[in-house]
Parts: sequence; structure tokens; C-alpha cells
Amino acid sequence: MNEALYTVNNLWILIATVLVFIMHLGFATLEAGFVQKKNTVNILFKNCMIIAIGLITYCLIGFNLMYPGGDGGGFIGFAGFGLSLPEGAAGGIEYADGAYHYYSDFIFQAMFAATCATIVSGAVAERIKLMPFLVFTILFVMISYPITGMWKWGAGWLDAMGFYDFAGSTIVHSVGGWGALAGIILLGARKGKYTKKGIKPIPGHSIPLATLGVFLLWFGWFGFNGGSVLSADPSSVGLVFVTTSLAAAAGAIGAFFVSYWMFKSHDLSMVLNGILGGLVGITAGADVVSVTSALVIGLIAGSIIPLSVVFFDRYLKLDDPVGATSVHLVCGIWGTLAVGIFGIGEFSFITQLIGVASIGLFTFIFAFGVFYVLKVTVGIRVTEEEEVKGLDLAEHDMPAYPEFESQSSPYELAIK
Repeated sequence: MNEALYTVNNLWILIATVLVFIMHLGFATLEAGFVQKKNTVNILFKNCMIIAIGLITYCLIGFNLMYPGGDGGGFIGFAGFGLSLPEGAAGGIEYADGAYHYYSDFIFQAMFAATCATIVSGAVAERIKLMPFLVFTILFVMISYPITGMWKWGAGWLDAMGFYDFAGSTIVHSVGGWGALAGIILLGARKGKYTKKGIKPIPGHSIPLATLGVFLLWFGWFGFNGGSVLSADPSSVGLVFVTTSLAAAAGAIGAFFVSYWMFKSHDLSMVLNGILGGLVGITAGADVVSVTSALVIGLIAGSIIPLSVVFFDRYLKLDDPVGATSVHLVCGIWGTLAVGIFGIGEFSFITQLIGVASIGLFTFIFAFGVFYVLKVTVGIRVTEEEEVKGLDLAEHDMPAYPEFESQSSPYELAIK
């Protein structure tokens, strides 16, 4: 085995890990920008706890639940608690055919694990109790995500069938989206959102923060997708960087035109989510589609965003403050199915559909069940008084912007 190549590959995996870690800062700033100022501390607190919970639970159980070893083809397996470094070269230069070290594999995968719960965080923002959400995060990252991840990435039954999801349009993003959908169904809308006079917009307090979050996420996505090559192979990593960037750019263009056609205004929030939609859409097939196909996939994903947001908001009355269900669920499904349409190789649209449906069904049932048990036992929604007051003071006794603590927004004054 070439030690120099092993070192370079391992170094790239660790650099990619750092980039994926930065995505958590992106999610934190994006979600903070899209919520009201009175809930800023709460959303940032959850994002801090999600990465902490994700790393520890994935270390204790999740990693060995997702990668149980064996011959594959199954529905579930478990290789034991905690991390167990193989002895000698088996954990180093002989691990994963010499591509990277055992510990590098764990930490890269662990960064992915926490992402799915972060997606849920934004969708249920501004009205969920902190402790029940953290309990949900523990169970979701420790059990649900690793089981469905094993079905493909751990050589499970979907992998044996030929299902393909390069970096997680379904395995990470739609999983988070299904969890988010279950949460917002059981939580209900924020107070004052849906009235007899129609839908009342509740704008976020900082578009600059949200924009910063999107650029951080785009930056981190180079590690999310580029690192999923699992080596520093120049041609493969180069292709993935190009398809990822072009899909994001095309997503912005798609959202730009469709949102203007629908609303007759240039809505920055739609373009921001269009970028993310393009990134989510390309993630399943970034290494197996052409440059032209990446543009088409991203353009369609971005175009879907305003249509999906209106569908969830206006017709289903499902309140999602950050658009997580549109970005991660809908575009995650689209991106996974797109592999069966645009993928260069032996890919089946039906197999892709089976993978999307099976992972979606399992995840939604699991998330809905956990949220429902929490709802009927300890409750998952804050009181009306706490919601009006804001979760920063109600849950944390700490305003994000002390100079504005005594000031009430027009929306707060209207519903008091």
C-alpha cells in the first residue's frame, strides 16, 4: 500500500470533516436569521446541543448501528457499543482498502449524523419545548438515522438492490425533512400564523444572518460532497466540486425566476433556499452525473422551492419557519430520483423510488411516534404566554439583543 497516498487521502477526509463541521455554523446562522429576534438564543442553543448530542450518541451506538459489518443485505445490525479501533494496520493503512484511518472514518460520518437533527430544529422553531426536542434529537440520531443509513451505506438491503445515494440527498437530507414534517404536524402552527383573514407572515429578524448561513453551508458542502468521494482522487473530487457548485448556482436561478413569476417581487429568502435546494438536489448523484445534468438538476430543485413553500404553507397549513421541508425533504426526494434519470451508469428509477419511499416511511413513523409519545407525556409545545414572550426569556432567561429586550414588535403587540 502506498503510504503517501494513504496520508493524502486521510488528510482530505479530515479537511472535509472540518468543512462539514462548518455547515453546523451555517445552519445555526441561517435558522437564527429566519426566526424572530425573541427566539434567537433558543435556536442557537439547540444547534450547539445538536452537534454535541450527535457526536456522543453516534460514538456510543450510532456508528456501529450504521456500519455493523458482515456480508450486508440486511435490515439491521449492531457491532457493539462505543468505538473499537481494529488492532495494528487493520485500523490504519489497511482500513477501508487504505483510503483513510478508522478514526477519520468515524469523525467524518459523525458530522453527517448530527445534520439530520439540525434540519428538524429549524422547522419546529419558535414553539417547541427545549427538553423534549433534545430527547427527540438523542433518539433520532442514535437510532433512526443509523438504521436507514445502514440500508445503503452500511451494505444493507437497499445497497444490495442497487439503490444509489452518493452523499445523502435521501439518507441525510430527506431523513431530516421527514422528521421535520412529523414535528410540525404534531406541534401545529405558530400563534397568529393562520387567521380567519388569511395567512399572516411572520418574518425572520435578520436576513443578513440567514444569507451568511447559506454561504457557510455552500462552503461546507464542498466537504459534504467532496469528502464523500472517500479519497483525494483528483478527477472524482474535481467533478464533484463542479457539479455541486453548478447545481447550487442553477438552484438560485430557478428560484429567482419562479418566485418572481409567482410573487412579482425579488424574494431573497426564496433565492437563498433555492441555492440550498440545488445543493440538496445534487448530493445524491454529484459523482455520477454530467455537468449539464447538474445544471438541470439544480435548476429544477430551485424552481421547486417557491412552489413547495406555497403548497405547505397555503394548502396544507403546515408552518415551517425556515422552509426545511421544501429544501431538504422535497429537493432531497427530487435529487435521489434524478439519479435514475440523469445518472451515468446502471441506475434504476424504480429502485431509487423504492429507496426514497422505504427510508421516508420508516423515518416518518419513527419521528412521529417519538414526538407523539413526548406530546402525550411531557408535552412538546410551550405555553401561549411563553410563545408570545419569546423562548429566549421563557427557556433561557437570556435575550439575544439586550438593548431591545424591553421593546415589543408590532406582531407581538397585535396578538397580546
